[in-house]
Amino acid sequence: MMNRDLETEFKALLPGQSSEAGATRRTALKSALGVGFAASALPIVAQTAIKTPTTGLTVGEVTIDVNGFKMPAYRAMPAGQTNLPVVLVLSEIFGVHEHIADITHRFAREGYLAIAPELFVRQGDAQSYGEMAKLIAEVISKVPDAQVASDLDATVAWAGANGGDLQRVGVTGFCWGGRQTWLYTAHSKSIKAGVAWYGRVVGAQNELTPRNPIDIAGQLNGPVLGLYGEADTGIPLDGVEKMKAALAAGNAASRASQFVVYKDAPHAFHADYRPSYRKEAAEDGWKRCVDWFRKHGV
Repeated sequence: MMNRDLETEFKALLPGQSSEAGATRRTALKSALGVGFAASALPIVAQTAIKTPTTGLTVGEVTIDVNGFKMPAYRAMPAGQTNLPVVLVLSEIFGVHEHIADITHRFAREGYLAIAPELFVRQGDAQSYGEMAKLIAEVISKVPDAQVASDLDATVAWAGANGGDLQRVGVTGFCWGGRQTWLYTAHSKSIKAGVAWYGRVVGAQNELTPRNPIDIAGQLNGPVLGLYGEADTGIPLDGVEKMKAALAAGNAASRASQFVVYKDAPHAFHADYRPSYRKEAAEDGWKRCVDWFRKHGV
């Protein structure tokens, strides 16, 4: 049965496209980015608007060992450089598709080793679904938070062994990945700062998702910048206000966390491949994201 909080959070996203249309885009992107990283069938109604040049970057698929499981991830970094600050990029429910890959390219051009792991690949291939309700019910709702934390721990370790500086690690995520950004910043002592883009902060709990960001708000290992939309129908602003209060009552990193709420911006305002995209909010959010990481030692 579908998690009702997930259903509410994602109900404002785009209706599904045909699997045939998605398959065409997946084939094209596999040629461009490497097998395994594709345009998701579900959210895309146009090509990604922003295409970051990869000249001078090392980009492509890598495999991360997680206790014997081979987890695919997409990595971008300045070519030939080491001791780089690290940013984990956590995807929406649609997986690591073209837009998420481009975000890693943007971070790489800022001097980071950016890596986007496929965090629900064990449960299924998010990019093969043409119906959002089915995707949520069959894949996303079955992903344990503990599994995500373990996968991210392995991703941090991989980054440290492949050119990353583990004294400078940040995490950012979008929608589903925004919620995980809050959780992982409380879980990992490696994280210096986080940026959560419109991730759910309150909601129902179950054995797979036993805690929500509001439950760990006072225990962050690094300050988090929350970027949210005033017109987000899936994440009411009263939840944001409750989160602010919980952060204010927490430790030093929690108290240093901040929110920016963009007027009239809907859910997924950063997603430049969907009608929800709001250029002004997205560009301002990106600048704040990069500045936040640099300010806090990433």
